Amino acid sequence: MQEKLEFKKQREFGEIIGDTFLFIRQNFKPLGKVFLYLCGFFILASTISTIIYSLNGNIAMTYGAKPMAQYEKMFSINYALVMLLFFATYTAITVSTLSYMALYIEKGNVPPSVEEVWSYFKYFYMRVFGSSFLIMLTMIVAFACCIIPGLYTFPALSLFYCVMIFENASFRYSFRRAFKLANLDWWSTAAALFILCVITYAAMVIPAIPAAIVNMSSAFSPGGKSVNSTWVILSTVFQQISQVLTIFPCIGISLCYFNLVERLENGGLLGRIQQMGKDKDQFNTQEEY
Repeated sequence: MQEKLEFKKQREFGEIIGDTFLFIRQNFKPLGKVFLYLCGFFILASTISTIIYSLNGNIAMTYGAKPMAQYEKMFSINYALVMLLFFATYTAITVSTLSYMALYIEKGNVPPSVEEVWSYFKYFYMRVFGSSFLIMLTMIVAFACCIIPGLYTFPALSLFYCVMIFENASFRYSFRRAFKLANLDWWSTAAALFILCVITYAAMVIPAIPAAIVNMSSAFSPGGKSVNSTWVILSTVFQQISQVLTIFPCIGISLCYFNLVERLENGGLLGRIQQMGKDKDQFNTQEEY
């Protein structure tokens, strides 16, 4: 019998990373199905818009072309659409993953159906989408002031979405509680998030390497040859599909959230004490206090 993953428990840095991969392994098919149904449209729309922008906008700086003309092509309405769909896709992945986890816990570690996740998804999507712009603005201001404030706020702002969805909270409450939780164990949270982001980013960069080589060779070749359309399409498709990997940091930061909540409130421990004698499997999880 597959061991159930206990969410509401204190975890060290290594446990957060390990349990992230454990959750993915245990929920690969049902979570993948949710991702396909709820995020597939956004990834498809983002892929098409990026391909059109890449082909028409000549992203590669052509040798000998006027700089102003190139920048006008790059930063156009098409570029704004690409960025808008990027945020829409990122929001869809975040909301679908966290909604899946919220229902998974609510049902006692039973994978929810797509229909159940959809009910959460449509409720939280616009709230998270609108909040993302404010969170991004906060990050920009923090990094603009100095690198250190930006690094300090990053873990807390990453917890923001977990608070909003897991606790069905408002923007103001989520913002304050995220910082309160992050301050409990900033180093462990930041380290876990950093490792997961590095792994995810490295995996997502691999499909872009061939396209980057072709772009550079085209940009510096005599006569400024344009990039082959096939390369543009293939590299864009692979890059968009690789966004599925952003599920990893979403799950990792969720485990950080439960770890910090447990440190603050001991909700998981109290719940297990109340269930003592009612469920003989309740205490299978090894934990030290």
